[in-house]
Amino acid sequence: MKQIVQNYKTGKLEIAEVPVPTIMPGRILVKNAFSLISAGTERSSVELARKNLLAKAKSRPADMKKVLALAKKQGFLSAYKTAMARLDTPTPLGYSSAGTVIQIGKDISSIKAGDRVACAGAGYANHSEVILVPENLCAVVPENVPLEWAAFTTLASIALQGVRQADIKLGESVAVIGLGLLGQLTVQILKASGCRVIGIDLDQDKIELAKKSGVDKAILRSGHPEKVIFQFTDGRGVDAVIITAATSSNDPFLLAPKIARDRAKVVLVGVAKIDFSRESYYRKEISVIFSRSYGPGRYDTIYEEKGIDYPIGYVRWTEKRNMEAVLQLMSEKKLNIEPLISHRFKIEQAKEAYDLILGKKKEKFLGVLFEYDTSKEYVTKIMVSDTSEIRKIRSSKSEITIGFIGVGSFAQTSLLPHFKRTSAKLVGVADAQAHIVRHIGTKYGFNYCTSDYKEILNDKSINTIFIATRHNLHSRLIIESLKAGKNVYCEKPLCVNRKELQQIIKVHNDQITGGSMTPLVMIGFNRRFSPLTIMAKKFLKEKIGPYYINYRVNAGVLPSDHWLFDPEQGGGRIIGEVCHFIDLIRAFIQAPLIQVYAQPITGPKESTKDNAVISLKYQDGSAGTISYFAVGDKDFAKERIEIFGDQEVCIIDDFKKLLFSEDGKTKEIKQNQDKGYANEIRAFFDAIRNGGTSPIPFSEIIETTLATFAINESLQREKPVNIPRISSQ
Repeated sequence: MKQIVQNYKTGKLEIAEVPVPTIMPGRILVKNAFSLISAGTERSSVELARKNLLAKAKSRPADMKKVLALAKKQGFLSAYKTAMARLDTPTPLGYSSAGTVIQIGKDISSIKAGDRVACAGAGYANHSEVILVPENLCAVVPENVPLEWAAFTTLASIALQGVRQADIKLGESVAVIGLGLLGQLTVQILKASGCRVIGIDLDQDKIELAKKSGVDKAILRSGHPEKVIFQFTDGRGVDAVIITAATSSNDPFLLAPKIARDRAKVVLVGVAKIDFSRESYYRKEISVIFSRSYGPGRYDTIYEEKGIDYPIGYVRWTEKRNMEAVLQLMSEKKLNIEPLISHRFKIEQAKEAYDLILGKKKEKFLGVLFEYDTSKEYVTKIMVSDTSEIRKIRSSKSEITIGFIGVGSFAQTSLLPHFKRTSAKLVGVADAQAHIVRHIGTKYGFNYCTSDYKEILNDKSINTIFIATRHNLHSRLIIESLKAGKNVYCEKPLCVNRKELQQIIKVHNDQITGGSMTPLVMIGFNRRFSPLTIMAKKFLKEKIGPYYINYRVNAGVLPSDHWLFDPEQGGGRIIGEVCHFIDLIRAFIQAPLIQVYAQPITGPKESTKDNAVISLKYQDGSAGTISYFAVGDKDFAKERIEIFGDQEVCIIDDFKKLLFSEDGKTKEIKQNQDKGYANEIRAFFDAIRNGGTSPIPFSEIIETTLATFAINESLQREKPVNIPRISSQ
């Protein structure tokens, strides 16, 4: 299928041929008929993408600050590569569309296949022939509403939310500053609400269009709007001002208090420079309100992604209910979209459409639509290189042939770049985000890309699977990969609960007892493969007595709604990240872990999500401590490992510096930060080629996983928890 994407590194706007999305629980697969170009938002995005790196950095200082902080931690080269990889990842454009439902996911009840729907949301309602949208970002279109009208639903909902924020009452007067597409929709909604409306703009054509939309007064900004408005309102001023302009000027905020009554409201729906004197707003006690997109639920992942609605008795108007309201206004002919449509383009004409939006074509426009061929059939698998390569792979049984599932930012920055230094063959790559998987497939030379991971598992030419998805998918993908007879490398953690662990162990053991060659299972505990870790182990030589290891982790704060904290997706930071540190300590101590005792660091602003001191007890008398916290300076070095034993001391400082101490003599080694990703991939491939065991014994992977569960249990019970011994072959 065709989809419009923007590359922020090159500035290239592309009509990409990508796999059609596959259905997921809580999602709706929609064949687009129309999608609306947002002249303001999309023009800004395209213009930013086409700037040089310096101009990009100046326009996004917050992002530049993050890159500099990363450079301080990891070194300039590593930070540069990470930043470039993110810029090189294509971004889909569009956030308002309408079409017909092809298929619904599990637990969808409000919508069925064949329904006509309006769709919303950046990253969902894209300029694409087929889209995958959450239930709460879809609304059924009434039969008498054309789909090209319904494609305006998102923008109309933004206008409606601005009107709601103004808290307008019947008969009140409202000034709308900016009569572009958003302003025209706002005018019509205000008229449908029984308001007296004054429109203000710099463009005479937009003034005339607003008159056709029913505005009571339409005034050129270059004139004297204050005089007209005070005459229109009997000297009182308007009850509210809604700013729908898209401008870098602060003029709307300078004009608003001049035309508003005492204690009026000024609502910003569009974009304007927020720079005005306090006095003019203070004297009239004017409220300034920022309208957040298209209603309650926006930016709330629980509402948008999980489909959990707000109770109507507490939140009358959510973003979905706002969408339904504007569709009803269209159905009742109180919202007339036809005069607002200035251009229609086929998706193949994307360059021509954006030339219009960017002003390269000296032609006026308002509502610009992409129109799609709804008669086409689509596939979930796209070839991106010569199929003769596949025949070569099938003819050579000694080759490592890779299928890669999940290509988010971690996979792109920490795993895939290292494949270039190996002789492994990259066959298929899968990800739910079709535009990204096509980009990665092309960039790294995979034979094909797909949105359906089962294509990878069913491919007999693939013998090794890499999994880099969110944590909740790890268990299922590992089990299905093992059953398919594939070697498995999975990013940490192994799984997120005991039930999943038991299932993995059973399938792994069944493979062994089945008599065939057992596929290898490797979890991405990369730190034990860091060059400094390897040097430290050589320095410490053969372990004789017990060790004490102190591992300090300055983890940094994550937002409270981060997916890692979601028990369904991430499992929490103990399961999702502390497993790394348990594994590294285990690699040094070389003895089974028998008990953990975790104590939370608590306070008014601290929580066990981010902060804990964990004591580890080992069978040979060794002990370890992990101090894991998010209360420190996030820009300070993250990890420090101190190892004491056999009259020797070894310190690894953030995998950039290594210090040895023995017999009063010290030695220090420095290098660029290297956490071992390249080495672990190389070790995994060597084990496959040589027919050996996994570089990390499966029993130790299980032990580490059990330890994370025990730590969470200890934090809850505030008692030590023993690590059970589970048989694994």
